[in-house]
Amino acid sequence: MARKIILDVDTGSDDAVAIMMALLSNDIDVIGICSVAGNQPIENTTENTLRVVQALGKKVPVYRGAREPLVKSMFPERFIKGAKIVNDRIYDADGKEIKIHRDYLDLPKATIQEESICAAEFYLQYLRNAKEKVTLVLVGPLTNLALALMMDARIVSNIEEILIMGGGHHITNSTSAAEFNIWYDPEAAYKVINCGAKVTLVPLDATHEACVTEEDCKALEQLGTLAGKFACELCRQRILIHNAMQPLDIPDAAAVHDALCIAYLIDPSVLSDIEHVHVDIGFYHRAEGQTIIDQRYYTEDKNCYFAYHADRHKFVKLLMDTFR
Repeated sequence: MARKIILDVDTGSDDAVAIMMALLSNDIDVIGICSVAGNQPIENTTENTLRVVQALGKKVPVYRGAREPLVKSMFPERFIKGAKIVNDRIYDADGKEIKIHRDYLDLPKATIQEESICAAEFYLQYLRNAKEKVTLVLVGPLTNLALALMMDARIVSNIEEILIMGGGHHITNSTSAAEFNIWYDPEAAYKVINCGAKVTLVPLDATHEACVTEEDCKALEQLGTLAGKFACELCRQRILIHNAMQPLDIPDAAAVHDALCIAYLIDPSVLSDIEHVHVDIGFYHRAEGQTIIDQRYYTEDKNCYFAYHADRHKFVKLLMDTFR
């Protein structure tokens, strides 16, 4: 039986690959997709999400979510302090600027419409009335679910698992201490991680290992499917950025962070060294958005599972099999 999920995204190149993987997998039943501000403003992430759903010809409701973090937007200095400002620009052979997340995905403009209720309201309505538990897959900032939990914590009883692409132990990206999704709304991350549901973190430590190479891109392109060709385009774009700003151990390769969460739902063995740990979230200054793992023997209550490693070959095979 297909696993029922709600997908929460800030689409986004790697979000787009994750959406396609979820919608095309026979092992996953997508109940709804929620957008959230993060990689781009909420107007862009919602439109991009609609474009992907429309391109695949799927009838899955899309709910517009939060346009800003729970608290952080009231303190503008928290968006700057400790963050790395990259001034270098990257261009392709034709002189076109390359961004890891374009304002809008290179797909036809959406003619399908978002739903009339917002993402947090959808969480409340669906989870209050669900006949069976559902998995929530959050691959952007965690604001939407945090809002819903603040309004009614009882919805946790109908959550099977919360799978989060976020955080990092040995690897970070937005600052010297933090990964972007957690950094963008750390209060929301704290609320979700400590809500009482089973929480699994898929951090940069795992996503950087499960990378996609240029050779993998060629194989995706050769599938000849819309999803394969579009995933190839997005991954090549990501490789250019990684090579310039955060080279991986494997040459000409890129992490496709969000898609690894979907791969885990299809085949849990794609992640390894998953430890039950206590994670704190840092607020302010150098610790802003840091996922701090309690290393003590007498740890505080364990609140999540943290995946330290991933299998690159299994991940690429799952991409190929799904997009074939």
